[in-house]
Amino acid sequence: MSSTRLMTRGRSVARKCAMQVLYQWQLTRHSADELLKQYLGSEELAAADAEYFSELVNECTSRKEEFDLAIAEHADRPVEQLDLVEHAILLIGFYELTSRLDVPYKVVINEAVDLSKRFGATDGHRYINAVLDKAARVKRAAEQGARVD
Repeated sequence: MSSTRLMTRGRSVARKCAMQVLYQWQLTRHSADELLKQYLGSEELAAADAEYFSELVNECTSRKEEFDLAIAEHADRPVEQLDLVEHAILLIGFYELTSRLDVPYKVVINEAVDLSKRFGATDGHRYINAVLDKAARVKRAAEQGARVD
């Protein structure tokens, strides 16, 4: 497997693990550090980009209020009414859209939709897609303007 594919797969696994930690964090309100410690030794994280995983968890938990305001601008319901899985996925998506410009917006959306299909409600992936697509039009306008479909 090429190093690019390994990195891509590692980040996908990191997103999945981060989503699980963020879900647990919302339920239990344990500290991000405590939850990270639980996952960092896990077999599941062995295939993940552990550095990216830690970054996602730390940034999404420390900047939750900022991302919740951004989510609220693009969602059709209050953040408090979001399913916890959808909320965790959107936190990751908004972090990547705003702070990881090295990740193309289409990758951000596709990864979020894939997570939602695997772990979210039946049609939750449609909602995730709509919210992140709307946000990408604003937050990644330059990138979208440069694309050729």
